[in-house]
Amino acid sequence: MNEPLTTLGIFAPSSWVEKDDILEAQKFAEGHHFGTFIHPQTFLRHNQSAGTSAEKLQAFYDLWENPEIDVIWAAGGGNRCLHWIDDIDFGQLKQNDDKPVIGYSDVTALLNTLYAHGGYTGFHGPTFNRLHKAAQAEQCLSLLSGTQSNYDFTKAKTIKEGTAEGPMIGGNLSVFQYLPHTLPGEFWDGAIVFLEDCNEELSRIDRMLIHLRRCGVFEKAAGIIFGDFGDLSDTGRPFGFTIEEILREHTNGCNGPVLMNAPFGHGKDLYTFPVGQRAVLSLAEKTKTLKLLNK
Repeated sequence: MNEPLTTLGIFAPSSWVEKDDILEAQKFAEGHHFGTFIHPQTFLRHNQSAGTSAEKLQAFYDLWENPEIDVIWAAGGGNRCLHWIDDIDFGQLKQNDDKPVIGYSDVTALLNTLYAHGGYTGFHGPTFNRLHKAAQAEQCLSLLSGTQSNYDFTKAKTIKEGTAEGPMIGGNLSVFQYLPHTLPGEFWDGAIVFLEDCNEELSRIDRMLIHLRRCGVFEKAAGIIFGDFGDLSDTGRPFGFTIEEILREHTNGCNGPVLMNAPFGHGKDLYTFPVGQRAVLSLAEKTKTLKLLNK
């Protein structure tokens, strides 16, 4: 049997994960000719967290510095990735070859931190514990293999037409909104920003978006892609505004194109996007496309 061309290193940067899901995903990945190494930290538990922040950081270093690991894959999302990313020693990372990290949801913090500090590219896609049941698993693995570069957003809705080129950044809105002015530089300047969220109050979505707007994220972004905002609530005294009205209000006056209802998020659709790689977003009357450019 031929040796796998790509070996995946798994660790848990956020909440603890179910072992059965990891083992099922491992079988799925190996069935697609990827090698796998599951770091022992993956199965630790410390309250809801997958071990302590120090244990997560050490597992990350172990995978980054291991020359046999090609891709670092987050075992799951949840909470507390934000707690250890400030302790990453980027001088230590530079002593080894770059390798992409993949995950979504809470892993948004790690993906954008690596890009903002070191220009490292990664992937916003399914966490490893859901790979075997992800609707777009094949698209994810194709992107990792470098064989997929275009997206068709025919079923999405254009808020503003136009064309934008820039590096892609973003992820989960609830996590991403903490990152401006806590990471170095205006890393969103000239970028195509993509955002999604779920299980939130409409009023909280409204507050998070106005925070990003006042930080200058929407003003300086080259383009904006909104994904799925599923299972939103409007409890208590009715907020009244729809998600579309909220998105339109906070992106009014943006210089670049704006799209909503793109197929990524916590629901059934989660197409994998690169983080840090340049792309071209084109929104016209009959075309809604995203094309990845050479790294």
